[in-house]
Amino acid sequence: MGNKVLVVDDDPDIITFVVTVLEENSYTPLVAKNGEEGMVKIAEERPDLIILDVLMPKQSGIKMYRELKGDESLKNIPVIILSGIAKRTFLRSQEALTEFGSQPVPEPDAYIEKPVEPEELVETIKKLIVE
Repeated sequence: MGNKVLVVDDDPDIITFVVTVLEENSYTPLVAKNGEEGMVKIAEERPDLIILDVLMPKQSGIKMYRELKGDESLKNIPVIILSGIAKRTFLRSQEALTEFGSQPVPEPDAYIEKPVEPEELVETIKKLIVE
């Protein structure tokens, strides 16, 4: 298998779909069900790419994304946000957090709204992972 891709999502159907797409395209999938698990997996596995949902229990994708982009050793890992939340809503949430004293963070490398076609997901992954 090829590059490691961490899928952080709490929806078992989405996890199954994304893992299948990854495996069919010779990527090595890693899975976490929330942001807390995701940060542990990142420390253990150092993935080449992260596919991140926004709304999850324990630690949301919004919080995990901010944590990632605020960490010097992790901020260069590309992130695809894969969410049912519209991109403008996600970006507004980031702006609001910045206004309340958090450090500003860059926009995600890619933002895909669910549902996604397998081809679109693979095309986006290929653009972000430098072989």
